[in-house]
Amino acid sequence: MKRRNFITSTAALGLGATTIGCTPESSTSQAVKNTTPKEKRYQNGRSPWPICLDTATIRTAGTLEQKVDIAIKAGFDAVEPWDGELKDFEEAGGDLKVLAKKIKDAGLFVPSMIGLWGCIPENEEAFQASLPETKNRMRMASEIGCEFVQAIPNKIGENYDPKFAASCYRRLLEIGIKEYNITPALVFVKMFPLKTLGQATALALDTNHPKALVIPDVYHMYISEGGFETMRLLNGDLFAIFQFNDAPKGMALEDMEDKHRVYPGDGMLPLPKILQDLKKSGFKRCISLELYNPEYHKLDPLEVAKTGLEKTLKVIETAGV
Repeated sequence: MKRRNFITSTAALGLGATTIGCTPESSTSQAVKNTTPKEKRYQNGRSPWPICLDTATIRTAGTLEQKVDIAIKAGFDAVEPWDGELKDFEEAGGDLKVLAKKIKDAGLFVPSMIGLWGCIPENEEAFQASLPETKNRMRMASEIGCEFVQAIPNKIGENYDPKFAASCYRRLLEIGIKEYNITPALVFVKMFPLKTLGQATALALDTNHPKALVIPDVYHMYISEGGFETMRLLNGDLFAIFQFNDAPKGMALEDMEDKHRVYPGDGMLPLPKILQDLKKSGFKRCISLELYNPEYHKLDPLEVAKTGLEKTLKVIETAGV
């Protein structure tokens, strides 16, 4: 081929390649676009996460089934009950599997139950003694359809042995998953020895178990002084559920108790920024509204549930996630 013809040919090929590369939407990019999964949204598109009602928010509403009815009527995606409510329901002749079907038929689900009290104690003797009640709670949680159950380290001891505690949690994971098809997830609370997200995360990691999880609560992240800034360093798959509320304005941190929680957006926590970081972490599970405020318990439970849901959604919209 002559040099002149070669230059002409390669120029034409280059032009063709450039033309293809600059096409607004090539067949390849269109194929990628068509196969990219669309993000699932909840609450008529207002939230990237399903919104759950922790039944403590409407503690005075009556029976467990009445609380479920309120969650349905208020428009929640899920409901999170407490072990005592499940126990009372069974003792009154109720069937948890029947209630689970009612919840599912209404379009809701039960992500988690609170909880496995005293399941990580100070020594092996106490751990073995706690297992019968722990297993019964796992059974109830499983029968109502939970994926997770909260492992509550309220008896772990102030000077707990991290290695032993991790051993307990690992064994709980094995029991829950293999015997009840349910995954225990670690809780941290300022008033318990396991106080911060960092401490709970460290214990979860030390189990060396692929299903180890923690449950953050924005209120205890604040009052335990563990803070929010390092949450962005964690993968959202570590979180089984995300407890949501707000801390009151004008109150000293050291005076804050669980009963002082307020509706999301009514307090002083940086909730939009927290949710932005949560979204970036890849978290896809439930946001659970958890309030213990006795002032709300004086009000109509359905209105409290509706108000809490709407205020939660407004914070999510403010966050722009």
